[in-house]
Amino acid sequence: MSKYKHPIAEANETSPFGSLSQDEFYAHHSVSHGSEYITGKQNLKLFTQWWAPLQPAGPLKGVVCVVHGYTGESSWFVQLTAVHVAKHGFAVCAIDHMGHGFSEGLVAHVPDIDAVVDDCISFFDGFRAKHAPDLPAFLYAESLGGAIALLITLRREGIVPERGFDGVVLNGAMCGISNKFKPPWPLEHFLSIAAYLIPTWCVVPTRGSLPNVSFKVDWKRKLALASPRRPLLRPRAATAQELLRVCREVQDKFAEVDVPFLIVHGGGDIVCDPACAEDLHRRAASKDKTLRIYPEMWHQLVGEPEENVELVFGEVVDWLLTRADRAPVSPPE
Repeated sequence: MSKYKHPIAEANETSPFGSLSQDEFYAHHSVSHGSEYITGKQNLKLFTQWWAPLQPAGPLKGVVCVVHGYTGESSWFVQLTAVHVAKHGFAVCAIDHMGHGFSEGLVAHVPDIDAVVDDCISFFDGFRAKHAPDLPAFLYAESLGGAIALLITLRREGIVPERGFDGVVLNGAMCGISNKFKPPWPLEHFLSIAAYLIPTWCVVPTRGSLPNVSFKVDWKRKLALASPRRPLLRPRAATAQELLRVCREVQDKFAEVDVPFLIVHGGGDIVCDPACAEDLHRRAASKDKTLRIYPEMWHQLVGEPEENVELVFGEVVDWLLTRADRAPVSPPE
């Protein structure tokens, strides 16, 4: 188990930092922090940031590149997990996708996941080359970020170093959208028409509000809604169609996945189907693959009661530390 508690334990319903300022929070957890804007493939300014341990007990163990989910961002719940991982000896970096967080773009509009994959690869490559080119590197991804992370690993070009990533952690990965959350019939079947005619129209209903069906603990649900950058709009037509398309694409490529991975998924997740995570685990070519389905836990595992959070993220940290120790420390000749 992790030697540190997940920082969510110190948050409250209005701030991920609890009673501290952001700078006080970093100092309290002994991490450094930096940020900058980069220009993405769509010529949008994209917000990026990173965290690293101050005065680590030893050399850095590796790099963890974070991929957030749909309507998410790198500065709220994901930041707390990033700090938690950084405290265990990793340099952690994250990017806000177009239309999310502090990045430019129409709010919560992602009509082309391939462009998001390109932006992630470009930023992650640059960060690794600059800060830790010889260290093992991992992806940590939540929800839609899980599909994006799998697509990143399936790219055989443009990854630095050439060996790609040494492992992937998939938290509530969107390998398939649950039928309990999909737009009701017949709207799903008319998405292509709506996406073509009015791509940015916030028309697509889902079966329940995303925060309400994702976060089990009430005050954490309130914290999710307290983010000034969390969109509360209905999904846009072209975005909804793209999410469904990406799930189909990823499912078609499950057998091609050969990177070591850990899946952590709530058995009670009604947003991203646990059965699809099980299918990925069964079909993937990876020799090192671990599946952890937690009975009755919901989509957002950080939104669970404290004992569940410590169980899940303790296993995540242990998995990363073990694979970092196994990985080569420099790229192959």
